[in-house]
Amino acid sequence: MIHKIIYKLYLYYIRRKPNFDIKQGVRVKGIPLIKVNSDGRLIVGENVVLNSRNETYHINMHSPIKLLADRKGAEIVIGDNTRIHGSCIHAYKKIQIGRNCLIAANCQIIDGSGHDLSFDDVDNRINTIGEAKEITIGDSVWVGANSIILPGVNIGEGSVIAAGSVVIKDVPPFSVAGGNPAQLIKTYK
Repeated sequence: MIHKIIYKLYLYYIRRKPNFDIKQGVRVKGIPLIKVNSDGRLIVGENVVLNSRNETYHINMHSPIKLLADRKGAEIVIGDNTRIHGSCIHAYKKIQIGRNCLIAANCQIIDGSGHDLSFDDVDNRINTIGEAKEITIGDSVWVGANSIILPGVNIGEGSVIAAGSVVIKDVPPFSVAGGNPAQLIKTYK
C-alpha cells in the first residue's frame, strides 16, 4: 500500500515539470532515475509501465530505469502501452520508442558514444563529448534482456532483438536479429 502512495506522489511530481509530458495511465513501479535538460523533453505515452522493482520481475534487474536527456534539445519519446524494465535510455539528441514495445531488463539504449575517438590527440579524448545519432524503435518491438542499442540504429516495426545483442545497424521490420554484433536471423514479411 505504501508503495502505491509513493509512486502516485512521484507521478504527480514529474507531471508538474514543464518539459515533461506524462500521459494518463502511466504506471511507475519503483523509483526511476530521470534527468532532463531544461531545453530537453520527456514524452511518455498512455498506459506505459516503467518498472524498476526487481522483486516483481522475472529476471534479475541490476538497476532502476534511467531516463536521461541531458544535452540541450535532447528528447526521449515513449509510445503508448510500452513496458520498460530496469533499463537505461540516454538521449544526447533523440530516442523514439514506438507503441506496444517491450524493453526487457538491463538494456542500454544510447544515441551517443560519450567521447570522440580522437586518435590525433588521444590525451584529449577525455575532454570530448562525441557525436549523437538518433535512434528509432518502431511499434511492437521486443528488445531482449541485456541488449545494447547503439547510435543511429532504426529497428523496424514488429521486430525482436535477441537477449544479449549489440545492435549497431538497422533491423528491418518483422525480423529477428541477435548476437554481438547483431545479425539478421530471420525476416517474417
